[in-house]
Amino acid sequence: MLTLLNEIVRRTRQHHAIEHATIHLLSSRNKSVRLSGLSDPTGFVIYGGVEEEEVRQAVGDALLRLQAGEKTLAIHPNCGTNLVTTALLTTFAALLATSGKRRTVADKFGLALPMMLVAIVVSKPLGLYFQEYTTLADVSDRWVVDVSSQKVGRVVATRVTFE
Repeated sequence: MLTLLNEIVRRTRQHHAIEHATIHLLSSRNKSVRLSGLSDPTGFVIYGGVEEEEVRQAVGDALLRLQAGEKTLAIHPNCGTNLVTTALLTTFAALLATSGKRRTVADKFGLALPMMLVAIVVSKPLGLYFQEYTTLADVSDRWVVDVSSQKVGRVVATRVTFE
């Protein structure tokens, strides 16, 4: 059972890395496009205004570049890991600053604001660091099985499925 769980986590981390690399490449080819993605054990979905063939080409290039050792492509500054890191740190800072019964609201605010600002500043490099655990750039055993797009409302969702 633990082996199966480890494999599920490993594949999700690999797909997360390929998703980031794919978004890096798509964004560099079209600066005006807004993209987001979501990874899982069988692949990932890219949301945004890109054609299926563009995603297919970017995924292929992303795999090749990751396999060639470009591990930095696996890390993305707009990853949800960064958002979660920021949310956790600022929430903790706010809770810490506002705890206690003897302080006034003004005192709590005066303490919460700088603590939350520090938390926000610290969260960016910390989130990038945590991505080293939520992504895995070793993708030598991954290969694409299917790339397919569908429109969800006004958003194009492109599903990339692996082996």
